Amino acid sequence: MNLILLGAPGAGKGTQAEFICEKLSVPAISTGNIIRAALKNGTEMGLKAKSFIEAGHLVPDDVVIGIIKERLSEDDCKNGFILDGCPRTIPQAQALDEMGIRIDKVIDIEVSDEEIVERMSGRRVCSKCGATYHVVHRMPAKEGVCDNCGGELAQRKDDHPDTVVERLRVYHEQTEPLKDYYEKKGILRIVEGQGEVKETTALILKALED
Repeated sequence: MNLILLGAPGAGKGTQAEFICEKLSVPAISTGNIIRAALKNGTEMGLKAKSFIEAGHLVPDDVVIGIIKERLSEDDCKNGFILDGCPRTIPQAQALDEMGIRIDKVIDIEVSDEEIVERMSGRRVCSKCGATYHVVHRMPAKEGVCDNCGGELAQRKDDHPDTVVERLRVYHEQTEPLKDYYEKKGILRIVEGQGEVKETTALILKALED
């Protein structure tokens, strides 16, 4: 099954992708993680993307689609995949269609802007392995230290409250129209994000059966 997860930044797409990929035995592909790896490694694409990300803007379509196309051609995507963070604009969705990539279902996770700001400003990420924690909802065993690899936890620049508000504005303006795009194709399923991660996962798995 080829899936797309939609939702505002901080709606829980990455966390849900982890659970669903385990359930369906397909890879979860996060453009955010791929781009952050490029930033960390100082690649040409990473440097190109850096100024956009730090300002809370979207990375240009041609860069994103290039990364996705390369990733989907790998062997582990043959039986399906979950796209998290792409497409983010109508032109990106059209580019995926033009590449002949079949999408079976699009799950949109709905969470209020107020809750998003609270969630994201409390998020902490491991500087070594990229594991995600939260100062309220998902605390590590030892404060400031990753449970997985012992790396230092830090707040990403794009999780600062002022950047989050800007990212939400960009999301509503550029990404939200994708709901109409996929609804017209008959493959959109809307799921209300719950307080408990497991409850949201259950609703998503139910929506995939429709």
